[in-house]
Amino acid sequence: MATHPHAHATSHTRLRRATSIVEAIRAPHVRIWLSLLLATLVVGSAGYALFFGWSVSDAIYMTVITLTTVGFREVRDITEPAQQVWTMLLAVAGIGIIFGSVGIVAETVLVEATSGRREQQRIANAIAALRDHIIVCGYGRVGSTVARELAHTDQPLVVIDNLALAVTHAADDGHLVVRGDATEDATLAQAGIRHARALVTALDSDANNLYVTLSARAMNPALFIVARANAEGSEVKLEHAGANQVVSPYVMAGRRISELAIRPRVAAFIDAALSHGNLRFSLQEVPVTPGGPVAQRRVRDLAADGIVVLAIVRASGDYDPHPAADRQLEVGETLIVSGATETLEALLDQVGAAGA
Repeated sequence: MATHPHAHATSHTRLRRATSIVEAIRAPHVRIWLSLLLATLVVGSAGYALFFGWSVSDAIYMTVITLTTVGFREVRDITEPAQQVWTMLLAVAGIGIIFGSVGIVAETVLVEATSGRREQQRIANAIAALRDHIIVCGYGRVGSTVARELAHTDQPLVVIDNLALAVTHAADDGHLVVRGDATEDATLAQAGIRHARALVTALDSDANNLYVTLSARAMNPALFIVARANAEGSEVKLEHAGANQVVSPYVMAGRRISELAIRPRVAAFIDAALSHGNLRFSLQEVPVTPGGPVAQRRVRDLAADGIVVLAIVRASGDYDPHPAADRQLEVGETLIVSGATETLEALLDQVGAAGA
């Protein structure tokens, strides 16, 4: 049976509250207070039993009613000065215990009330420390899928959504979340757009995606923007607004279905190469950067390392398919390569190290 989203969110909230209470109990001053309470109970009972010859049950009972100041009648007559002094000391200790209990309860309530603020501050600090991350606007069916795929590649990402349920689901999935309207500059700034490398706007409204694209491009001219288009004709508008890539889920689904019907093995191979499973081969894009591991090398040099160059994307944006073996790789180009997963990961690590 499927779990209702609201039940999942409620369970998460209860777990967070329980965690806050456990953390409060584990605090050093709380443990000291509990130790003093237990020690007072033991010492008070032992005093009545050892000094005045009371039975253990009477000693414990007298200690408890004195510490709690309930005002019940004494189990024995207290006429000796020593007994009176001992009882007064326990009564004073009981007052201290009562005030301590009130303080502990008040602090626990305060911890619960402020835990949300602390969590928000923690998220804000984590986002502020991010560099070259990806922002995903909208955590619906499309946005959550995008975030899940990005998480498989260990890409740092931030999710923006203004719906409480979507924010809860994104947080439960382990993402950093900013709750707010992605069309507002303040929300984008809170998500660290000035330090982001890419933004994916996957909102349900083309108008909102257009506005997010305009705002994001103005705030970070170097940002790579992928926009979702829902209605026919929106692609051109989004491109004019500054989107680098525009994707229509419906068009992509239609193409995917047709490819499976016409070329099922080709489609399956590409899916396998782009998947995040434990496969021994994959497809990657490798930028040719100054001083990088592939700059000024030739296609055959990479082939000798077990890397097949399927195509080269020139700096102008057009493709050079099936490049010749003696083709020299120039800075500013991007390689579409295939090869063993470990080999490609090592190459990308070298590219990243050279650009750091």
